[in-house]
Amino acid sequence: MKHLKTLIHNARHRTLALFGALVLVAGIGMSTASVAQAASGTGQITGYQGLCLDDRSASTAQFNPIQVYTCNGTGAQQWTVGSNGSLQVLGNCLDVNGAGTANGTKVDLYTCNGTGAQVWQPQSNGALLNPNSGKCLDDTGFGGSGTQVQIWACAGSANQSWNLPGGGGGGGGGGGFVVSQAQFNQMFPNRNSFYTYSGLVTALNSYPAFATTGSATTQRQEAAAFLANVDHETGGLVYIREIDQSGNYCASESYGCPAGTYQYYGRGPLQISWNFNYYAAGNALGIDLLDNPDQVATNAAISWQTALWYWFTGTGNGGVTSHNAMVNGNGFGATIRAINDIECNGGNTAEMQDRVNDYQSFTSILGVSPGGNLTC
Repeated sequence: MKHLKTLIHNARHRTLALFGALVLVAGIGMSTASVAQAASGTGQITGYQGLCLDDRSASTAQFNPIQVYTCNGTGAQQWTVGSNGSLQVLGNCLDVNGAGTANGTKVDLYTCNGTGAQVWQPQSNGALLNPNSGKCLDDTGFGGSGTQVQIWACAGSANQSWNLPGGGGGGGGGGGFVVSQAQFNQMFPNRNSFYTYSGLVTALNSYPAFATTGSATTQRQEAAAFLANVDHETGGLVYIREIDQSGNYCASESYGCPAGTYQYYGRGPLQISWNFNYYAAGNALGIDLLDNPDQVATNAAISWQTALWYWFTGTGNGGVTSHNAMVNGNGFGATIRAINDIECNGGNTAEMQDRVNDYQSFTSILGVSPGGNLTC
C-alpha cells in the first residue's frame, strides 16, 4: 500500500490548507432552476445511497407504493421518461397521491392520465420537481431500501437528487459520467469496498457541473484530476478515516464541536477535517455533519459529496477552486495548491509528484492529454 507513512503526515498538514478554505454558503451546487426535460429513454432511476426508484412488488395496482430499493434490474425499476413529463413503469405513472400539495404526501402508482400530479421536471441539481405542488420527489428521512417516496419542499439535499436514464436530471451521473465503472476499477484495483462507484455517481447529482463543463478533453481532465487527488489522499481509496486521529481539529467557532473535540479528523475521499469544514459541508449538502461527522465514513454517497463540495468551494491558499482550475486552464498544479498547499514551492516535492503521477496515469486511462501546468 503506498503512502502508509506519508498519509499520516499529509492528512494532518493538509488540514492547514483547508483552514483557509472555509466557505459558509448553504446550497452550493443546489440551484433549483429548471432545465430542459430529459430525452425519452428507459432504465433505472437512481437516488440517494445509490438506491433505485422501485414499484413495490412489481404491482400494477392503483396506489401501489413507489419506494427506493436495492437496484436489481427488474421491470419494477425500468422507468420510461415521457415527453409530457411523466415517469412510467409497468404501463402506469409516478403519481402524487390525490394531486396533493402538502409536505409528506405519498407518491405512488396510478393510471397515466396527463394531470399535473404526474408531471416531473428535472432540475439542475438533480431534483425532480412536481410543478403542480411546487414540491420535489423525496427519499423521506434519507431512508434506506423499502422507504416509500413522498413530496417535500425542495431543499437541494441529497435525498432529493435523482439520476434519470441516460444521466438526465443529474447532469454528470450514470451513463453520462466520463469515467466508466470499468475505468474506475482500473484506477483503484485495491480500493476499500466502502468507496463504491454507485456512491460516486449518486454524489455527482449534487454537482452537475463536475466533469460536464467545457470540451470533452476538459471534462476528462477534470475527472482525472479529482480522482488523482483522491488516490493520493486515501492511498488508492484504501483509507476511509485518517490514520492518526489524535489531532485537535476543533477551531473556536460559535457552534463549537458538539461531536467531541477530537472527532473532526480527516474522512472520505479528500479527507475533510476541522469542525468548520464539517459545518460548512453539512450546510451545503443539507446534512448534519457537525453533530454526526462520521456519516462521511459510513455513507458512500455522503462521503463522495463532501469531496466534491471541497472540489467546488475550497481554494486553500491558491485563490482558485479545483473545479475552476481545471475548467479555466490553470492546470492540475493549481488543484494541488487548493488541496494541500504545503506540498508546493518545494515544500514536499515527492508528495506533489506522486499526485502528478496519479493524474498522468488516470488521463492515460481516459485517453486524454494531461495538459500543462502540472506542478505547483
